[in-house]
Amino acid sequence: MEKVLMLEPHIAVGVYGRNNCNLDLLTNIYPKLKLTARGSELKIVGEDSEVETFVNRFQLLVAHYEHFERLTETDILNITAAEDDTFFRLDQNAMTNDVILHGREGKVIKALTPNQRRLVESANHNDMVFAIGPAGTGKTYTAVALAVRALKNKQIRRIILTRPAVEAGENLGFLPGDLRDKLDPYLQPLYDALRDMMPMQKLLSYLEDKTVEIAPLAFMRGRTLDNAYVILDEAQNATDSQIKMFLTRMGKNAKFFITGDITQVDLPRRQQSGLILATKILKDVKGIDFIYLDNADVVRHHLVTKIIKCYEQWENRKEERADNRAEDDVKDE
Repeated sequence: MEKVLMLEPHIAVGVYGRNNCNLDLLTNIYPKLKLTARGSELKIVGEDSEVETFVNRFQLLVAHYEHFERLTETDILNITAAEDDTFFRLDQNAMTNDVILHGREGKVIKALTPNQRRLVESANHNDMVFAIGPAGTGKTYTAVALAVRALKNKQIRRIILTRPAVEAGENLGFLPGDLRDKLDPYLQPLYDALRDMMPMQKLLSYLEDKTVEIAPLAFMRGRTLDNAYVILDEAQNATDSQIKMFLTRMGKNAKFFITGDITQVDLPRRQQSGLILATKILKDVKGIDFIYLDNADVVRHHLVTKIIKCYEQWENRKEERADNRAEDDVKDE
């Protein structure tokens, strides 16, 4: 019997292993079969029963790799040696509602705080979610994880990540290179999150064929975004007209996720943040949800929480001093 299995190129690379080490191991486990790999095509030749058994196990190996983004020698030995498929059921501890997906090398990506759990739950039930909170609360990371999960589960066909190209209090001048080189510094946090969640080769292929698209906010104008998970990051730096333009790009079978920190607006002083205005205009619209994160949700270094609290206290004292000065001026009059 001869059987030919076709794999996606990035899946073949992961399943075959470095220098085909996993394929060599399978050849040793199934000595009666002849396995021939040509790119993403795997040909199996042997007795009918042997071929059928191998195909069944190999499909489990592929599924394991797709889920965990890794396939070790131990995984292969366990899967091929098991008498039935019960071993393949995921560990119950990893199947709690907190787990969003398994990233590179089996990294578990999950909601770590109560508000992050609310964020995930809201995204499961609403087509448009605003995640608002200070730096380090996992807004962007959670949004990207949800988008990658939706893509892996074939709920959507593409991921679109966008940001306003606004400098954070700096003047970067004229950056060298082509358009992508100039824009990449603004979009780097999105790349960083994606690298945690999928193999580099898969990410590069997705970027190449636009399955994953990363672009500045200005590039969204005039588009209709169907069958997509669309994330607007750093939305506090978008103007009112930009936010309105972005939100009205929503097409069929689309999920929109907007993240921002309203305490770190980098727009010119006289320009109001579109995110702040959107929270007032859209607060009662059914299907749109606003999740607010706070200091308790910070998942970076413990000093980040302390820094945020200090700045909040400073701002509160500054407002109190301003109010006191206003009262003194009234008394003087």
